[in-house]
Amino acid sequence: MQNANQAKFQQLQSLREEALKLGGEARIAAQHKKGKLTARERLDLLLDKGSFQEIGMFVKHQCSNFGMSEQRYLGDGVITGFGTINGRTVYVFSQDFTVFGGSLSGANAAKICKIMDLAMKNGCPIIGLNDSGGARIQEGVDSLGGYADIFLRNTLASGVVPQISAILGPCAGGAVYSPAITDFILMAKNTSYMFVTGPNVVKTVTHEEVSFEELGGAETHATKSGVAHFACENEVEVIETIKKLLSYMPQNCEDRPADIAEVPPLPNAGETLDNIIPDSPNKPYSMREVIANLVDGGEFLEVQKDFAESIVIGFARLGGMSVGIVANEPSGLAGVLGIKSSRKAARFVRFCDCFNIPLLTLVDVPGFLPGTDQEWGGIIVHGAKLLYAFAEATVPKITVITRKAYGGAYDVMNSKHIRGDFNFAWPTAEIAVMGAQGAAEIIFKKEIDAAPDKDAELKKKTEEFERLFANPYLAAEKGYIDEVIYPRETRERLIRAFRAIKYKVDTNPRKKHGNIPL
Repeated sequence: MQNANQAKFQQLQSLREEALKLGGEARIAAQHKKGKLTARERLDLLLDKGSFQEIGMFVKHQCSNFGMSEQRYLGDGVITGFGTINGRTVYVFSQDFTVFGGSLSGANAAKICKIMDLAMKNGCPIIGLNDSGGARIQEGVDSLGGYADIFLRNTLASGVVPQISAILGPCAGGAVYSPAITDFILMAKNTSYMFVTGPNVVKTVTHEEVSFEELGGAETHATKSGVAHFACENEVEVIETIKKLLSYMPQNCEDRPADIAEVPPLPNAGETLDNIIPDSPNKPYSMREVIANLVDGGEFLEVQKDFAESIVIGFARLGGMSVGIVANEPSGLAGVLGIKSSRKAARFVRFCDCFNIPLLTLVDVPGFLPGTDQEWGGIIVHGAKLLYAFAEATVPKITVITRKAYGGAYDVMNSKHIRGDFNFAWPTAEIAVMGAQGAAEIIFKKEIDAAPDKDAELKKKTEEFERLFANPYLAAEKGYIDEVIYPRETRERLIRAFRAIKYKVDTNPRKKHGNIPL
């Protein structure tokens, strides 16, 4: 009997060893030659050592068409399971390009769906490491149905558990829509790409000559389309960024981000903030520098850094508390709100609201970007997305106006009127319908036109408007600004305020869901 059991144990050992070989040594070598890691090597880097529990190691496809019955690999091109990252349970799938190019089969999709279902039931993040040639053509509609099964789960999981997608190779056709539904997409430069239709189809239909990298590479999606939230130098950096990103998030929508020990600000942070606003209202400065001097240790994980550069979004900590930051960037198109910047910030605000991450808004905005491109491109609707996102958000929301807050953009950037909890302003803040000179030209048009020296009269009236309105005190009189503070006081005020409203409870009217202006 013991010998019989030993034979069975040996069979199990042999099967495990076979599964660990992936698509074989030659295909593993080809993967490494491209500068890519294997599916298992990626999981080893991502998860805490020894924590990975594989599910579905022995799954094989059931297709017999086109000689497929002769090619059946254990695992069928995707490795699925769960493990921990810094002690936190996550559910993962890692597509294996060494087996059928990581293509999706019915069995392969069922494995992914199984771990997504488990993640939802247990309230844990889902991390997908994508490296796939797309649908497995030999399986036809079974493969297409598998994609739809995954898309449905991505949609149902949205806002329930964090979903993170790493693109570590090809991701084309229908395969792109699963990552697109998830919360964050990370790409590796030079080895990954995403597109709906490839260069050959583009050439056939539009006669455009374009490379894989130009059409859908990491830098293209990080700078032009905004599809990628992070474009990393290599796969190791992608994985390290996932770990860092996850550290700012809770496990699920019922949870809160974990607090850690407070880290002191940068040296001389208060003095730097007191001197950061230029004397000229038209001179730019760096809002990233403001953020660095406000947050714990100057550490800021910026999201979509190279896309829509007039607005900055990302994660940091204040007094050990995780916060999401949305900030106009005066050194990028003067910090205006445009189509791209509104979309970028709106989605980030909604993510933070989904997962109970408090929001800090830093405002220096002269208004919305003018021009036919913007109007014809739908700036009205896109700007409304950001307004909708802030108004809908029920997490703790604090705003600091550093300089300009003009027109409708003042309303949109988490003003008191759309449920900002605490709204602070620096003495340099200017809260008005529009800039002083433009306002003077309208209000004092008759006096300026009648004056012998129109330029001198315009200057005089502009200075008069500035004296009356280009300050935060009228808004403070009406209670729209809670306090005018010195820049050097800002960090302390923010930490106190966020702690005071940490357990805030706010609700929206009962409904199935709102109709955000998409």
